[in-house]
This record gives sequence, C-alpha cells and structure tokens, in this order.
Amino acid sequence: MSFNPNASTWTPSAGASSWTPPAPAAAPAPAELESQESAVDESDPLWQVVLKIAQGDKEKATKMLADPDSLTAYPEVLEFLEAGDVPMDTEEDWEKQPKEDSTDDLAKAVEDKMNIDEDAKMEPAPAPTPKPAAPKPVVVKEAAEPIKEGDPREHLNLVFIGHVDAGKSTLSGNILYITENVDKRTIERYEREAKELNRESWFLAFIMDTNEEERAKGKTVEVGRAQFETDVKRYTILDAPGHKNYVPNMIMGASQADVGVLVISARKGEFETGFDRGGQTREHAMLAKTLGVSYLIVVINKMDDPTVQWSKDRFDECVQKLRPFLKGCGYAIKKEVKFIPISGLKGPNVRDEVDPTECGWWKKCWTNGDNNTSQPSLISLLDSLVMKGRNPQAPVRIPILDRYTDRGTIAMGKVESGTIRPGTKVTIMPTRETYKVDAVWANEDPVAAARPGENVLVKLGGGCGIENILKGFVICTEPACRAVSKLICQIALVDMPENTQIMTAGFQAMFHAHCAEEECTISKIFETTNNKGIVSKNPRFASVGNRVICMIDLPRTIPCETYDDYPFLGRFTLRTEGKTIAIGKITKLPPKKE
Repeated sequence: MSFNPNASTWTPSAGASSWTPPAPAAAPAPAELESQESAVDESDPLWQVVLKIAQGDKEKATKMLADPDSLTAYPEVLEFLEAGDVPMDTEEDWEKQPKEDSTDDLAKAVEDKMNIDEDAKMEPAPAPTPKPAAPKPVVVKEAAEPIKEGDPREHLNLVFIGHVDAGKSTLSGNILYITENVDKRTIERYEREAKELNRESWFLAFIMDTNEEERAKGKTVEVGRAQFETDVKRYTILDAPGHKNYVPNMIMGASQADVGVLVISARKGEFETGFDRGGQTREHAMLAKTLGVSYLIVVINKMDDPTVQWSKDRFDECVQKLRPFLKGCGYAIKKEVKFIPISGLKGPNVRDEVDPTECGWWKKCWTNGDNNTSQPSLISLLDSLVMKGRNPQAPVRIPILDRYTDRGTIAMGKVESGTIRPGTKVTIMPTRETYKVDAVWANEDPVAAARPGENVLVKLGGGCGIENILKGFVICTEPACRAVSKLICQIALVDMPENTQIMTAGFQAMFHAHCAEEECTISKIFETTNNKGIVSKNPRFASVGNRVICMIDLPRTIPCETYDDYPFLGRFTLRTEGKTIAIGKITKLPPKKE
C-alpha cells in the first residue's frame, strides 16, 4: 500500500511540465534525419533509384526505404530488382520470417520500421541481401538452358492417314516400340488386354488409342500424338482417324503435318474397299496435299498377310493404281511421293530391312531407286527427307490449334515461319490485339527460341485472356498477316453431294484453311476449265472435274495470305455433307484499307 503515496509524488503536473520542453526537441528530428541521410551511402544504386522517384527529396526517400513493401508499387524499383543488382528487403524478410515463426518478433519488426528515429533505417541492409539475389539469375538460366535455342536436330510432324483398318495405329505403336519409347512390360499388359477383347493383333494399336471407346471399337477417334527420335531427326506422330465420320479430326491433325504417311492395306479386298469411291484413301490423300504435306510416303502395309506373302505383283498393282490418282491430287510423283512395302505388325522394313529369304525382290528395288525410294526401311527413308521452305528469319506465323489456361493463357500451335522467343511482341490476327510472349515450350520443354517446324506452347502475357484467342487465329509478328471476309481463289472441283451435281453462285460449304473452320458461300464464278482444257468465261455453273476461279464470301474475317506469299496460309478445302468437294488456293485478296 506504500506505493500509492509514492505514485502520488510523481503525479503532479510539475513533473509533466519538466518534460514538455523536449516536445519541441522532436522538431529537430528532421535535422537529425538529415544527418542520417548524409550517412546513407549515396552511391548505393537502390538509394539512387528511390531518390529519383522522390524527385530529390531525401527525407521522402528515406521514409520510402523504411517501408520496403511499398516500393514494389514502383515499376522503376521492379526493373532495378529484375536486373539482379540488389534484392528487395521484403525478400530478406520473407526468408527470415519462416525461421523465426514468431508473431511478437513480427510485430516488433513492424514497430521498428515505423519508428523514424530508429537507426535500422540507415542500415544499408544490403549486406546480407546478396544472398537471395544469387539464386535469382540462376533460376532464369536453368529455365532457358535445357534446350537453349532448341534441339539442333530437325523436327518433322508425321501424319498417318488412310482407310479405316489399314493399320495406322498399329504401325505408329510399333515405331514407338522399336525406338524404345514404350517398355516391354507395358506391351505385355496391352497384349493381355487385347486378348481379353479377342483382338490379339490390336495390342500395338493400344499404344496410340488410349481411351476405352477407341479400344472397344478398334477405331481411332481423336488424333493421337507421340514423339520419337533418331540420331538425325526428331519426330511427332499424329495418328489420324480413318473413319469418314471423323474427317474433321483428321483435318486438324493433318494441318500440322510436314510429311504424310499414307497407309494402304495390301490384303485382298481391303485395298480395293479403301480406294474405291467412298473409301477414305482417296479423300485422305487429297486432304493431305491441300493441308500442306511436303512429302507423301505410301506405305503398302500387311505384306506378310497370307493372301499377299510379300508378292511383288500385288505391291506393283497397288502402286500402279495409286500413281494416276495421286498425280491428279497435285503431287509431283517423282519428287514428293515414295512407295515402300512393310509389315506394321511384325516390323520388317519399319526400322530393319526385310529378310531376303522372305522378300527377295525388295533389295534390288531400293538399290535401283525404283518407286522413288533409295532407302531400305521406313525410318531410314524419313531420315533422308530434306525439308524446304522453312525460313527462320521470316515474320512469325503460328496458326492456333487450341488454347487453355494454366497460370496464364497458353496457345498451342506449330511455328510455320520465323523464330519465336520469350519477350517477343506479337499480334493476334484477325483481332489485331498485341501481347508479349512470356514463355515458349517445345514438346513441353522450356526453350529460349523455337524455329519453323516446332510444335510449341506459347504463354501470352499483357492481360491476354482465354476469350481473346480462338482456334484458327494466327500469332504474328509485324508485318501481320491479312484478315479478310472475301477472297478470290482457284479450286479443283473433285466431288459433289448426291443431290447437287453442279456448283453455282450461292453454293454453301465449310471452308477449312490451316486451323480455321468457317461457313462460306460461292458468290461469283469467273471462269471454269474442263478436262479438255476448254475455258468458259462467266459460266452459270461448274461441274465435277472442272478447275474453277471464283469468289468466296465468309461471314467473319479469317487470317490468311495468298498461296504465292505464304503457302501454308493460302491453301484450303471445301467440305459439305461429310465429303470433301474441292481443294483450292487463294490467288487474290482485297486491297488493304489505309
């Protein structure tokens, strides 16, 4: 109880008045602050950046340094930190806080930072800070280092096309197995699953056909993707569906392809079914040419079948029937088409040459260069192909195949021309919106640059949302490609629907160009040329077999170019009622609006 009197002795206001004079003494604090400011290392780059933001006001600059969290609001500070000279105090704090894990310490730290007179303000604090800065540049390097400018080996997209049941998925699966991209245990599991379905020969197809519907029916529905590589090149397999109901899926796969592998079944009856009217062999070969494959390798499969037994007569019969048709599709037979006999299930002529005891005539054929083939096996033939027209210095053109969101908007496509790098400013056509490329992946590996032919994922920054890009749009660098709703083109009319035997102005169809799909109308026919070469000006109609120059109207603009400037953006196909009726190229676009 004796404390109460003691307390009363200190309560008088006299005591308070004795301490009031120092209150003005708080005013000299700025003077003291000035002396502290002078003690700040003015050569410190961070101090110079903050002083510049404070427009030379040292007091304001010191206050700003005392609250490092607020500095992240200034782009100048962020640029300085990204340069890696001095890391933010906040990074140091984040490193320390988990170790201390104490709320009292955190409160004390906040209180200390808010105290202007506190010496810690003047502490350079960069002494320990270089620690977190060191990993920063290393992390960035590691992200770009795995492939740097990309794998130096050339990359090719192979699309496997042909009639249903020709053996496309089996051949694709066997290539992956032979090149050791599938282990033996997985193959054994697929063999058991195929046996349970009473389809022992389907086990290799299960490598590519992964969903239950495809396995149960034995029909590919979606375009299967897989990678393999040799010492010379890298390849992506696109296993296209053969059934006529899934031709739009096949078009999506073939639009990315560099080389078409047309799989033909040599089995008696199967070749004829696939090649006759209504079979998919014809349509697939035609679409592949239109969609821009540089080479077509015609694989005569199932040569080991009991009805064939590696017969040269059967091989020659298939080749002779295919040659005139492929020539009519626009292929230069001697330069672009190669024929090779194989067994996709058992593997002869896929990687290793067939045993001469089984097939005595093949060695003589490829040694003489018959059928444009001077390599003994399919893989060695692929390795020998020389791709032309890939220009890494041209403006970037990437038709968008698909897009999705994963910590940002990511577009999927194939680099058709130019070289894409992180940091590049790109224009999306036809919307003309501009974004910055944040990151580039080739075959899911981050790269510093991707060249023509690469399948890439491009992460777009600058506020790009998933609604800003659609399938069929094109990523460009300046000068961007054209976007039009009218075009003049030359088409070859190869088929017509059963109930419409002629094409007139007003005819409607689906327009497929690169990855874009759009309804279209033939608005005017300027000229037709028949099989005999007779030209008709301003005709009223065109019939099957004619070459037609016409104008096409589209309800929305699509990104495209003339065939002469950019072949991959100047080719298209017209389809209606489930069949391909015309293949064509764009010859003229409307003049640019100033």
